[in-house]
Amino acid sequence: MNPNFVMMMANLEPEEAIFVQSIMKDLDEPQQQQFLAMYQNKRRDTTLILITTLMGFFGFAGIQRFLTDRIGMGILYFFTGGLCLIGTIVDLVNYKSMTLEYNRQVAAEILTTLKLWNNR
Repeated sequence: MNPNFVMMMANLEPEEAIFVQSIMKDLDEPQQQQFLAMYQNKRRDTTLILITTLMGFFGFAGIQRFLTDRIGMGILYFFTGGLCLIGTIVDLVNYKSMTLEYNRQVAAEILTTLKLWNNR
């Protein structure tokens, strides 16, 4: 097994690791390396999302939404104080699922990109 793959899997949440393995099963070794390099750069860590969500309680609401490519919601959170802190509290409860959803979307986009590159 590729040592980069093993090291990368150690940094992932269990559900995320299972999803990444299922996506990579049909890729050959060079494609797996490309996927891992691209995924490592684009994925978001749950700790980062948790910290940025907590920043919403100190006047910097919405950063977690910007980091997960929900720009409109990020602007709304910023100007409404995290929807009067209610949205920030909801995000605090759901930060893991928000991160997993974003990372799955990123993985699917990378897989599509790799397939397009290889079909040329």
